[in-house]
Amino acid sequence: MPVVSYASVSDSPPLVAVACNPDSYTCKLSLRSKSFSLSLLGREDTSKLGTLATTHGGDVVDKLVYAGLAHMKGKKLDVPVIEGARATLECSLSSKHVLGDHLLIVGQVRAASADDAFTDSWDFRRYRPILYTGWKGGMTSYRGPTSNS
Repeated sequence: MPVVSYASVSDSPPLVAVACNPDSYTCKLSLRSKSFSLSLLGREDTSKLGTLATTHGGDVVDKLVYAGLAHMKGKKLDVPVIEGARATLECSLSSKHVLGDHLLIVGQVRAASADDAFTDSWDFRRYRPILYTGWKGGMTSYRGPTSNS
């Protein structure tokens, strides 16, 4: 499921927080399995992410495949990870918190990987992230610095 926001919230232990709609099928699966993965996709996958945002997981056999995204089992956890993702985190559920109309799920990172556009930080000349702000008109992507000078 596309999420509106996620953030690193601790280095030791490594924790990430994800804001999600508690009624979403994927959120319910994550809570039931007590694990989830985060996959960061590049702008070449924007239309596929759009399909994920507009498809209910209970309506298809495999939502990722339906959106055109191949996946495999995680390296450490029994979670699906998207093949070709620019980065992936495999997380075990640490806690959950109701915040307004969303649920904040916190996961402890058990495995992490990234492609060569990431060393100590992202090289935005090589990685153009999808900026997802909820399905209120679609998505956009970071296009890099503009040269107006």
